[in-house]
Amino acid sequence: MNEPTYLAERFEGKRTHLRAVAYHMLGSQSEADDAVQEAWLRLNRSDTSDVDNPGGWLTTVVARVCLDMLRSRKSRREESLGANLPDPVTRRALGADPEREALQADSVAPALLVVLETLAPAERLAFVLHDMFAVPFDEIAPIVGRSPTAARQLASRARRRVQGAATLPDADRSRRREVVDAFLAASRDGDFDALLALLDPDVVLRADKAAVGMGASRAVRGAPVVADTFKGRARVAQTALVDGAIGALWAVGGEPRVVFGFTITRGKIVAIELLADPDRLRQLELVVLDV
Repeated sequence: MNEPTYLAERFEGKRTHLRAVAYHMLGSQSEADDAVQEAWLRLNRSDTSDVDNPGGWLTTVVARVCLDMLRSRKSRREESLGANLPDPVTRRALGADPEREALQADSVAPALLVVLETLAPAERLAFVLHDMFAVPFDEIAPIVGRSPTAARQLASRARRRVQGAATLPDADRSRRREVVDAFLAASRDGDFDALLALLDPDVVLRADKAAVGMGASRAVRGAPVVADTFKGRARVAQTALVDGAIGALWAVGGEPRVVFGFTITRGKIVAIELLADPDRLRQLELVVLDV
């Protein structure tokens, strides 16, 4: 077997794992895909003849790429957005391997991603790699430019933040539907004050690349900005089940165009995700709910 074919096969065998690592680090499927693609490019540019553990090497490369992306996000003073689509959608998007998805299901809950977004980049990397993917601190240390002891302290601080956070999502489906119904009604009516009342002050809105191509903003934060974004906009969106979770759907001629994912905590919307990528939309089970 020639070297390019061998490398491609090793990489593909690790792709699901690498996407999971990148997704936990970045909180965005599209950015996770970008990070994995960059890892592939670096693999092709590198001499890996002395690499004894290709899987570990690739994990380290993806982690470095993600850390750079997080730091760039901070340096540009962008608001980092963590909550993606409701839990079942997130799990499905990670990959097609049911066993891996089942093992990772608990750790990719939207509420956890919201908490992870509050961490500093190095803290997030240390926590994700060690607590979620069992990477030793000796391997984490050079990625963050710290000693193993300092890397352990980063993960410890992050762990305390995660364990102490009170951002558990509302599980009651009827309550979630009330909030989404009210949000769509306020949007249709152009009722800015009603929208504000439904949104957490630090609500985050993220759109995937396809939605951005349709005119959405890629990332915004704050109730006033998000309320203004949706004021008078969601005129034909309908409340729907998105892989069993309460969300919303905009369809044209019966064809889904945009799916809205909501993370709702204590009756307030803390995150909204707009998904318009046709390939991902085809993977979802969508059921419009009667008014």
